[in-house]
Amino acid sequence: MSRQRGFALIAVLLVLAMVGVLGAEFAYSMRLEATSVRAYKDTLTAAHLAEAAIEQGIREIAGDVTYAVVTEDDSLTFYNRDRLPLKRLPRTKVPLGAGQFSYRITDEEARLNLNASPPDRVDRLLTAMGLDKSERDTINDSIQDWRDANDEHRVNGAESEDYYLKLPLPYRAKNGNLDSITELLQIKGVTPAIYNGVGGKPGLAAYVTVKSPGQVNLNTASCVVLHALGGAGDAECSAIEQARREGPYASVPGQFGGRGLSLTTRTFRIEADGLIDGQVRARVTAIVQRNPQSGGDTVTVLEWSGVR
Repeated sequence: MSRQRGFALIAVLLVLAMVGVLGAEFAYSMRLEATSVRAYKDTLTAAHLAEAAIEQGIREIAGDVTYAVVTEDDSLTFYNRDRLPLKRLPRTKVPLGAGQFSYRITDEEARLNLNASPPDRVDRLLTAMGLDKSERDTINDSIQDWRDANDEHRVNGAESEDYYLKLPLPYRAKNGNLDSITELLQIKGVTPAIYNGVGGKPGLAAYVTVKSPGQVNLNTASCVVLHALGGAGDAECSAIEQARREGPYASVPGQFGGRGLSLTTRTFRIEADGLIDGQVRARVTAIVQRNPQSGGDTVTVLEWSGVR
């Protein structure tokens, strides 16, 4: 009888141990599922916050805006037709609902349009970025090969048969204009470091576009882009930056005439973040354009990347 009771006790202990293990596994699974649901909810909320940031950015752009100027903190200040500054809406960690949103507006027409720029202009841009000659030649020739309609590659360029179709994940050259600057990451020579920049230094994506009319806005263009247009030295760039901090240029100075410069813009890039508990959980970038025929009140989204 004592032996039987011993076996029964062991059996009960084994059953209790199994129940404990199953209970712990069930609790862990429930905790994991709850964490996943919470993460999904936070991401969804952050996505809506980022979209709200885009809408507030559009609200700024659709106002009585005639000029835009880059200020010392590298953000845009808008001016009306009388060159008076407009009140800026809050753009950083704006509270809304369960989180916050931040956004940054930049002038798309402060960038160089790759679909409308000759090779020498692109080369000057890459030079101003500090790339060496071999990198410049490869990128420049490859961009031209990507855009042209034939399959004959330039000296340092690449076409489908000789390069892109031999990659581990093969694809064909577009043989047409770029629809988005993200296509640059598919082009020979353009590495993520060159495209995005490293160490806080802007990359190629900060200086180029394919959505602008082609002219560059003198009131917002960086020195790198002004160098690419030709003839603007460091001293001239510094003078331009200093002058426009006091207000937008109302006319293009004589020494910059004939370089494809404008003074106003209607195309903007809005980069928005949705934050939950102070952390960025969603990011959206939109390129938008004001419709001058409607007085600027109508804004068209030309490109959207990120959560939708």
